[in-house]
Amino acid sequence: MKKTAVLLMILTVISKVFGFAREVTLSYFYGASNISDAYLISHSIPTVIFGFIGTAITTGYIPMYSKIEQDSGTKEANRYTNNLVNILLVICTVIIVLGLVFTEPLVKVFASGFGGETLALAVRFTKISLMGIYFTGIVYIFSGFLQLKNNFAIPAMIGFPMNTFIILSIFLSSRTDIVVLSIGSVIATTSQFILMTPFIYKKGYRHSFILNIKDENIIKMVRIVLPAIIGVSVSDINILVDKTLASRIAEGGISALNYANKLTGFVQGIFVVSILTVLYPVISRMAAENDIDGLKKSVLEAISSINLLVIPITFGAMIFSEPVVKLVYGRGAFDAQARSMTSVALFFYSIGMIGTGLRDVISRAFYSLQDTKTPVINAAISMVINIVLNLILSYFMGIGGLALATSISAIFCTVLLFISLRKKIGPFGMRGIATLFAKILAASVAMSVIAWLCYWVLSNNFSVNLSLVVSIATGAMVYFAMIFLLKVKEVEVIISALKKKMGKIVEGH
Repeated sequence: MKKTAVLLMILTVISKVFGFAREVTLSYFYGASNISDAYLISHSIPTVIFGFIGTAITTGYIPMYSKIEQDSGTKEANRYTNNLVNILLVICTVIIVLGLVFTEPLVKVFASGFGGETLALAVRFTKISLMGIYFTGIVYIFSGFLQLKNNFAIPAMIGFPMNTFIILSIFLSSRTDIVVLSIGSVIATTSQFILMTPFIYKKGYRHSFILNIKDENIIKMVRIVLPAIIGVSVSDINILVDKTLASRIAEGGISALNYANKLTGFVQGIFVVSILTVLYPVISRMAAENDIDGLKKSVLEAISSINLLVIPITFGAMIFSEPVVKLVYGRGAFDAQARSMTSVALFFYSIGMIGTGLRDVISRAFYSLQDTKTPVINAAISMVINIVLNLILSYFMGIGGLALATSISAIFCTVLLFISLRKKIGPFGMRGIATLFAKILAASVAMSVIAWLCYWVLSNNFSVNLSLVVSIATGAMVYFAMIFLLKVKEVEVIISALKKKMGKIVEGH
């Protein structure tokens, strides 16, 4: 699992760099403005409307396919996949028709602060972007299919063509018509599907028109994923509340939240998603085989890896929030106000990075055990906390309050999930997790102090960007040195593996 996760991390890093280039391009040409707000809302609407269905299908599809393949063979599992794809296409058609009919009220729900030109732009963009739902839905299923067939690389690479087309559309829209922004996003989504098609075919998938909503496997999957749909809907309600409040706080508020969220999402995408992508099919098979000890070990390994990587980045993002935002976005139309709002949002979003990462790991453990009820209950509690805190904190702290509310609710939800999982499968090494957490925390504090002192000294004599890069590199070296001195087992395993690899290279010469 570790080797595959490392490969995915490398691919994801490259893909996320392209993703960053996309956000930087948007910020350069449109900054944090009414145009960027309208464009981002037009992306959010189809994502939220369909996202809960797509995520829930992926959540239920992987363990369901594994079970069908084990009980009835690959042919029956592929037949189930065919039926699911066709049902999904019908659902997508209904969603698109309704979305086109009720576009304006839909935009007002997502951004109640929009009016005039911004509202008209958002409506225009949304009517076009809705068409990409067809391909988004299919990509959800085919990504799961390829992961089940141990092809993790292609699902990790679909961001390359997507981001390339989006960057191109942003550039062209600034030179031609602004509507090219949304047309480009639909083409970008289509490119993901086109990339996956030959690999799906190679793995034995052949599409045929099977449409049977009464199929017992579909009915069983629906029963499994209904709570997951509610759970994902809870998350989407949080996003909706965040954005509609941001649209009322300031022009460009939605864009600032988006830019900050993309920075923390970069960390989640590289480390957390890479680990989860490999973990979920593995623990789904273990759950199907009733291998609870193996499941515990895999979940513990994932938790330890995420703690080791995400906690120091959390500290780094907090102490360097302003210079990081300036380094990544500080050019073109991205002015001082945009920089200020985004920096504040990044600081407070960073607090919840570890909570979000661990929450996703624990939730996958429940999903693999076909228990979607527990994560839903916890997510509902988290949603209520988030909305209440949003209303309170945004009043006193503006954009930063929205980000802080998200972080607090994510951490609270994670704690509840830990308690629930322990009750369900028994002890799985909480004492070891706590010990590791304490060591990582100590190393991260030491790293932060030295990195900040380094930045403070260098920034008085050199450029801010150069000072930041050198300080981050220094902090990283301090962190890994501290982790090694504190005898963190995970690092010792990595170093041992590297020594063996180097030994083989030397022997080869």
